[in-house]
Amino acid sequence: MSQQKPVIELLIAAPRGFCAGVDRAIKIVEVALERFGAPVYVRHEIVHNRFVVDSLRDKGAVFVEELDQVPEDAPVVFSAHGVPKAVPRKAEERGLTYVDATCPLVSKVHRQAERLIGSGKHILFIGHRGHPEVIGTFGQVDAGDITLIETVADAEALTPADPHNLAFLTQTTLSVDDTAAVVNVLRRRFPDIVAPRADDICYATSNRQTAVKAIASACDLVLVIGAPNSSNSLRLVEVAEREGKDAKLIQRASDLDFAWLEGVGTLGISAGASAPEILVREVVDRVAERFDVIEREVETARENIAFKLPRGLEAA
Repeated sequence: MSQQKPVIELLIAAPRGFCAGVDRAIKIVEVALERFGAPVYVRHEIVHNRFVVDSLRDKGAVFVEELDQVPEDAPVVFSAHGVPKAVPRKAEERGLTYVDATCPLVSKVHRQAERLIGSGKHILFIGHRGHPEVIGTFGQVDAGDITLIETVADAEALTPADPHNLAFLTQTTLSVDDTAAVVNVLRRRFPDIVAPRADDICYATSNRQTAVKAIASACDLVLVIGAPNSSNSLRLVEVAEREGKDAKLIQRASDLDFAWLEGVGTLGISAGASAPEILVREVVDRVAERFDVIEREVETARENIAFKLPRGLEAA
């Protein structure tokens, strides 16, 4: 007689997984492959997910870190994270056909930076050093016009040349709570500081963090499906940990260690904005190999945002 499986409840956060910007960026590469034929070069990972990158590579995309690696006659796509202005300028100088897959919400931050500096403000940019989005935003303006703020300590220690002529912007994939703490310090120290017209942290990042908060309190463990270089995925792990829960980042179902599930009655699952739903189902199926699964989705918001493809690809 076969042994009965132990029961586990899965609380699956919603929204989770792909956001509109990621969906658009992947579609841009796929349409570019249809329009131009393989290979299409992509500067930097189009989004931070190995499964997505490998799937596009199988279709004919070639991923490179720098424009110098793109042959003279090849089309190139810029990643969803945005690029410094020098990159499209260099592509034009070389006569390359390029398509910019920068998320429109990141592009909005770029335009805000230009407007604020045009009005004479010095920008305090809240973000993570070295992240492609930060590099892309800093590359829109002169280095002397923008200062990176990573932590509350940075905000406390800052000594700007003109404390009455500041503005702040943020990376789109930050922790909502961490960012609020930094902004509170900046507002206290510099009451004249100009805030963005709307919250720079994107709707998808905020929604996914809210959804993880909603399930974490009822869970013994939270799994976040995403890449280790995905800022928004890492923030989801932190959100669960702040709720006092054990949380782990995994890329695929094969990363799941069943030892983690010993004594776990309720398992939370979410996915970063670059992780496709197929990876969520893969994890659920793996858990079901050892457990009798009771699955429940907990929805905290409904997303219906879609972004148009760039001009020139829309017709394709």
